[in-house]
Amino acid sequence: MIGVIALEAARMFLRRLRVSLRGIRKYSGSAEEICVRIVRDCYNKEKKYFMTSNGHFSQFYCRDFGWCTEALLSLGYRKEVISTLEYALGVFQQHGRIEQSISPSGKPFTFPLGRYSPDALAFLVLSLRLVRAGGLVKKYERFLNKEIKRYYELVIDERTGLVRKDEHFSSIKDYALRKSSCYDNCMTALLANCLSGLGLDNPFKKHNYKKLILKKFWNGSYFLDDLSGDKRVCGDANFIPFWTGLLDDKGMMRKAVASVRREGLDKPFPLKYTNKKFKQQKMIGLEWLAGDYERGSVGAHLGMMFIRVVGMLDKKLARLYLAKYKKQIEHYKNFLEVYDKDGKPFKTLLYYSDESMLWAANYLFLKGLLS
Repeated sequence: MIGVIALEAARMFLRRLRVSLRGIRKYSGSAEEICVRIVRDCYNKEKKYFMTSNGHFSQFYCRDFGWCTEALLSLGYRKEVISTLEYALGVFQQHGRIEQSISPSGKPFTFPLGRYSPDALAFLVLSLRLVRAGGLVKKYERFLNKEIKRYYELVIDERTGLVRKDEHFSSIKDYALRKSSCYDNCMTALLANCLSGLGLDNPFKKHNYKKLILKKFWNGSYFLDDLSGDKRVCGDANFIPFWTGLLDDKGMMRKAVASVRREGLDKPFPLKYTNKKFKQQKMIGLEWLAGDYERGSVGAHLGMMFIRVVGMLDKKLARLYLAKYKKQIEHYKNFLEVYDKDGKPFKTLLYYSDESMLWAANYLFLKGLLS
C-alpha cells in the first residue's frame, strides 16, 4: 500500500515538472464547450470508468464521482455511470474491501494510509440509488452488506449514533484530524437515507440523524466543523447538511450561508475550508508538503457544491458566483482543481493544481439549473 501512495506522489510531482515546462492543457471555446470536452476526456474508454481528472488524478475516487453523479446523469452519461460503478465495485470486491480510490493500475487505497473513509461507501450507494442500478445492487448485494456492517462497526459510536470522536477518518479534508466532523456525520445520514429502498441492510435506521446533527452541530448561526470544541466557521460544514438533502430549512440555510460570507470563505470566489491557518486545527504531518492546500485555498469542488446550495436561496447570487468560475475557466482554458487565496492556480515547490477535473460536469449542471 505504501508503494501505491509513493507512485501517486511521484505522478503528481512529475506533472508538476511538466506544467513548469509546458503549462497546463488549453481547450478552445467557451466555458461550456471547454467543460463538455473535459467531461468527455475524463471517461477512460479502455477500462470504462470516469476518472477524477485527466491530469494527475487520472483514477477513480468514490467521493469525486459521487459529487458528480447527478450532474453526469443530467448530461446523458447514464451508461457510463453504470459502467463506472461496475468497474469500481468489481475491483473493490476482488480486493475484499471498499477504499476511497483505485489507482490507475487497479489497486484500491485510501489516503492517509490506515484510515477508513466513510464517504466512500456513502457516495457509492448514493450513485447506485441515483442511477437506479437495481441489477448492480443485486449482483453485489452480499459484498455491499458486508461493507455496510464494516462501516457501522468502524465508524459509529453505538451509544450516540454519531461518528466516533476517538478515531480520525479520511474525509473531504483528508489532511485534517477532526473529531466526529459534521461532514462525516452528514455522510452517515446520506448513507442511511440512500439505503432505504435499495433492499440492503440498514443498521443506521435506528438513529435519527437529522435530529442528532441539529442537536450536536447547529449553534443557531452556523454548523460546527466537528465536536472538538472549536467554534471556527468552516466551509464544508455549512453546505453539506443542505447539499445532501438532510436539511432544507431556508432560514437555517440563510444563516449558514451568511456565516460563510461573513468569514470571507467565498472570496475571491467560492469556496475555502477556512480563511487562514489556526493552531486548533490539527493536521497530519505530511501537510508541510502540501502548504495551504486545505486551509485558505479555494477548492472548485467545494465551490460547485456551495453554489448549488446558494441557488436554493438566491439564484442571482449563485449566478454571480458561477460567472466568476466562467471567467476562470475561460482565462485558463481549463477547469482547475484548486486556487490560492488570490485566485491564481495553487502551487508549491512539489505540487501544481490539477487540471481537466470531472467536476466540470457540476459547472454544466449548475449552468442549467440557474438559467
